[in-house]
Parts: sequence; structure tokens; C-alpha cells
Amino acid sequence: MNKRPLAVTAIACLLIAAGIFGAAIHVRELVSGKVFGLEDLWVPLLGFLAAVCGLFLLLGHNWARWLALAWMAFHVVISFYSIEKAAVHIVLLALIAYALFRRDASTYFRHPHQGGP
Repeated sequence: MNKRPLAVTAIACLLIAAGIFGAAIHVRELVSGKVFGLEDLWVPLLGFLAAVCGLFLLLGHNWARWLALAWMAFHVVISFYSIEKAAVHIVLLALIAYALFRRDASTYFRHPHQGGP
């Protein structure tokens, strides 16, 4: 069994943390009545999606790295109202793509895992 690259672990943990934190903040806003609309329901769902993606990155599922890229690309698209935010998201997208598709990461995702490091 090949070892999970540190970059994959770091990205997975960041996705889990960002997903849980983002979803929790927005669910709290929904419950408090500060916001409510159809679009406001998508934000916690996208946070949950990020957390699930991070978990499956840790487990070595290849589809999760593609989902991580799609999740980040979505953030690039929705941040174009601000050039600064778009630039940050583009850099993050490039770094995530580089880390998840390097040779060591590709080898890690090529072989099935039963969980754990």
C-alpha cells in the first residue's frame, strides 16, 4: 500500500474544515432567520459537499480529487464580482490541481484503499 502524500492530507483536511465551518455558519444564519431564500440553502449543501470530498480524498477515492477541482472551480466562477477574490480562488485552484495531480498523488489515487493512511 502506498503512503498518502502530505499535500493530499492537507488539502483534504482544509476541505473538511472549510466545509463544516461554512455549512455551520450558514445553517446558523438560516435558523436565526437572518437569511432565507432558495440560494441560501445551497451554501450549506456546498459546505457539506466539500467536507465529503475531503473525507473521500483521505480514503484515496480518485473521483474525490475531481470533485475538489470542480468545487474550487465553482468558487472561481462565483467570485468574479471581485477581482481580488477571483484571483485568490484562481491561485488556490491551481495549487490544488498541482497537488492532487502530481505523480505521487496520482499513484496514491490509482490504487484502491481500505481507509486509513
